[in-house]
Amino acid sequence: MTVSINGTSKQIHRGNHTITELKALLGVDPAQELDDVVHGEFEPLDDNGDITIKGGEIFVSHARRGGSS
Repeated sequence: MTVSINGTSKQIHRGNHTITELKALLGVDPAQELDDVVHGEFEPLDDNGDITIKGGEIFVSHARRGGSS
C-alpha cells in the first residue's frame, strides 16, 4: 500500500503495525513524533500504540514538543 510521509510516497504492507514498527518502515527517527493527518487535522500517534494501514494514509514527523512545567 502507498502512504505518504512528509510529502514522500512510501510502499508498506497493509494491516496492523505498531507505531515503533511504522516509524522504522517509514524511515522516521524513533526520537521524533509521528502524526496521522486525518481530514486536515494532525492526530499524534502514541509510540506504545498501533495502527491499521489501509493505504492512502498521510503521516508527518516532527521534533517532540516540550512538556508542561
